[in-house]
Amino acid sequence: MAKPAMQYRRTESADGGGRRGRCCLRAAAAARGMFVRFAVEKDTRLGWVSGGTVYDLTAATGARDLLTAFGLAAQAREGVVQWAARYVQGALAVGSYQELDRPPEAGTPHLLAPVVPLEVWAAGVTYARSRDARVEEAITKDVYTRVYEAERPELFLKATAPRVVGPNATLYLRSDSRWMVPEPELGLVLDGDGAILGFTAGNDLSSRDIEGENPLYLPQAKIFRGSCSLGPTVVPAESVADPYGLTICLRIFRQGEAVFQGAISTASLKRRYEELVAYLRRDNLLFPGTVLLTGTGIVPPDDFALAGGDLVEIEIDQVGVLRNPVVQL
Repeated sequence: MAKPAMQYRRTESADGGGRRGRCCLRAAAAARGMFVRFAVEKDTRLGWVSGGTVYDLTAATGARDLLTAFGLAAQAREGVVQWAARYVQGALAVGSYQELDRPPEAGTPHLLAPVVPLEVWAAGVTYARSRDARVEEAITKDVYTRVYEAERPELFLKATAPRVVGPNATLYLRSDSRWMVPEPELGLVLDGDGAILGFTAGNDLSSRDIEGENPLYLPQAKIFRGSCSLGPTVVPAESVADPYGLTICLRIFRQGEAVFQGAISTASLKRRYEELVAYLRRDNLLFPGTVLLTGTGIVPPDDFALAGGDLVEIEIDQVGVLRNPVVQL
């Protein structure tokens, strides 16, 4: 399906309650603490962000990944926030979060994807705006209306570890698509039993023209090199009082100018997180550290497509800003 002629414009989406979404959110430092992964001196380490400072949990505890940290906290019979706070008191301060939130560069400490999942799954058509956009783009239109109302949700494999990038790393636009958009989503970080360990931000980069031409082309529209970014942090679930009260914001910059912005609340999500996880687990293997993206409620207008050189920012309350440049393949 050919994309309509491009018209650059700045717009903002309303949330499901009709209230204009916010695009200036609380800083990530407002959370009680968050996990990050970072690179330093050719090594990969686990960090804890507290008060805007990144502390080296690997040096303090030996844990190099999120799952190990949760396991150590369980052994100590502590919540993971209490466990991390105890070790931070004697941990090495690597630097400020702002200093590490920078483009990847060898020899310079920088953030990585906070979790490296063997699989990233995603839910589709979980917000009314997503349903409407899919109907608009599709030749076969009723399939999206039906899945929005159906008991069974749409779930699909989005990425494997080599296809996932972290904060400030490059996302890629398919060479055979003319209509690609970012999809900002709240991500659930799961253990092997489906428990929600924490929350992160994800970009489900998608080709609207390929999916719109035929729903069976969905894997090609969704899965390709550099098709998914995660980060910048993982906020432990125990720190989030109301995961259905988070604001998600999308901003797209072209040559330094904001050409699109929109926001929505997770209160507009049609499905419950536990429902999505239950369907993902059903008769399936669930690897510890799997990330489940919960769908998007922000879709740029039909006359908009990403272009090489664009910068995409996804901001979620408490999680922070996931920022990625876009390059055309």
